[in-house]
Amino acid sequence: VHLQESGGGLVETGGSLRLSCAPSKSVFGANDMGWYRQVPGHTRELVASITKDGDAKYGDSVKGRFTISRDYFKHTVALQMNSLQPEDTAIYYCYGDVIEHQWTGWDVLWGQGTQVNVSS
Repeated sequence: VHLQESGGGLVETGGSLRLSCAPSKSVFGANDMGWYRQVPGHTRELVASITKDGDAKYGDSVKGRFTISRDYFKHTVALQMNSLQPEDTAIYYCYGDVIEHQWTGWDVLWGQGTQVNVSS
């Protein structure tokens, strides 16, 4: 099983995008899920995370503009990004602490990344 992202693309400054992330097949459960982003040549930074209890955390640069949500039945996670700025341009990666079957262990899975470009 792996995670699959969708929803990236090109948007103008001030615009919005919604990213989605889902397991490639049905899984038994998920704990923390979230999003990181990375600009080439820079370290990956946390954008937002959400626990299985619904507690959300955000990176300082996106607070008030981005909203993370999840579907507890499908074990998917989404990121609504509003008021996008050129500095939000990056590759966005979703991750999830996932258990595939009741008898398997927990694994932290990552998506392949989706490009978000914000034009000035």
